[in-house]
Amino acid sequence: MTELTRQDRTVAFGPGLPTVIIGERINPTGRRKFGEALGRGDLDLVRAEAVRQSAAGADILDVNVGVGGIDEAAVLRDAVQVVMEASELPLCIDSSDPKALIAAMEVYRGKALVNSVTAEEASMKEILPLVAQYRAAVIALPHDEQGIPPDPQDRLRFAEVILENAGDAGIPPEDVVVDCLTMPVGADQASGRAALETLRLLRDRLGVSTTMGASNVSFGLPDRRMLNLAFLAMSIHDGVSAPITDPLLPGLRRLCRAADFFLAIDPRGRRYVADYRAFPEE
Repeated sequence: MTELTRQDRTVAFGPGLPTVIIGERINPTGRRKFGEALGRGDLDLVRAEAVRQSAAGADILDVNVGVGGIDEAAVLRDAVQVVMEASELPLCIDSSDPKALIAAMEVYRGKALVNSVTAEEASMKEILPLVAQYRAAVIALPHDEQGIPPDPQDRLRFAEVILENAGDAGIPPEDVVVDCLTMPVGADQASGRAALETLRLLRDRLGVSTTMGASNVSFGLPDRRMLNLAFLAMSIHDGVSAPITDPLLPGLRRLCRAADFFLAIDPRGRRYVADYRAFPEE
């Protein structure tokens, strides 16, 4: 079980626990106006997305300010502070820049999730000591310098490498959240099946908490909402613990609650019923 905190608030997830939603929307990728605002030092959109995702049922908020030409350390630090003012949710601090991670974790109050580390030697050497120093959890991307392996068994092997190195750095296995590496099925239809098989291997062989960039699967295809929801339901069945996705997507939160109910990881359907009562019109 992985636990993240924000002062007095704790969010727990992992095998056998209800699905947790990591809100993906504080991210400039593919969003020109968002990136331009970050370049000006304007964090109003960051604040607005934090509020909207919290209201929509996110459990954790991912914070990414990766735009070329900015001082990422300063902007990520400021963005984390703005999000903490706007929401009580724990944060996933999303950067590959060690200086930016340090700046953000210095101001964060609680136990954060760091996104991410790979099986590359340089990545593990730079990121894992920081995760241990700040007593954070970390997302592990099971690939190396050669790129993302198509074979789920190879992804499992890279996950084991990261877990071993994390342990050597003083990070317990429950604080390593492994990404199954979801890729667009429009480019390679077999990639969806590979991600699902990876989830099953991670759950059954390693017993770790898992995540995925859920929206990646439908990139470039029509009716992305339907594809995302269908794939998310299958992913919950196969072991995803905390998908990184858009909590504003109509039906997404309710789908997660329903899937947990069917899998008996929502005892007596309490979360499902509470969600229905809170949002009966959705």
